[in-house]
Amino acid sequence: MKNIGIMGGTFNPIHYGHLLLAEAAYEQFKLDTVYIMPNKNPQYRMISSNISVADRVAMIGLAICENPHFTLSTEEIDREGATYTVDTLKNLTMKMPDSNFYFIMGADSLFHFESWYKADEIVKMCTILAASRASHVSADIESQIDYLAAKYNADIKLLNTPNLDISSHSLRKRIRGGNSVRYLLPDSVEQYIKKHHLYEE
Repeated sequence: MKNIGIMGGTFNPIHYGHLLLAEAAYEQFKLDTVYIMPNKNPQYRMISSNISVADRVAMIGLAICENPHFTLSTEEIDREGATYTVDTLKNLTMKMPDSNFYFIMGADSLFHFESWYKADEIVKMCTILAASRASHVSADIESQIDYLAAKYNADIKLLNTPNLDISSHSLRKRIRGGNSVRYLLPDSVEQYIKKHHLYEE
């Protein structure tokens, strides 16, 4: 059986916070690979800044090209219409029945997980790895894990990650303001953003 991590998101742009989270999951849970999976049309929000799918995919490719255990997955951007995690897991389960899936999410997502489409089916197809963040104390996270585990019979494990407070939103804001994003994302991604004039006013 292969152990495959899944980290979805808009990655607009991808940054070191994303990469550290994926690396921590790979290491702590002995995963064979981590799928970095950009959304095309997530149901919960619109993509900001009118950045194309091709640009987001290109930046991911640049960010992970030197890491052999990260894999760019176009599973969601290749589908038509809105994307739901439950459909993604169903497709992957059919394609790779000999794999165990580990869905990586931040604690902020864990706290509104019940609002996700068919949350009860999602937990049947994967183990959820919940990363703690500075805005949530550990006791709150553990309480939420216990609640969801009891209600849905979910397998949810804590993912310990470095406390690196970076967000794509803050990076877009810095770029619009003409501020440096050095050391916040890979140099190759920064150069791509500059070359294509992304996120500028």
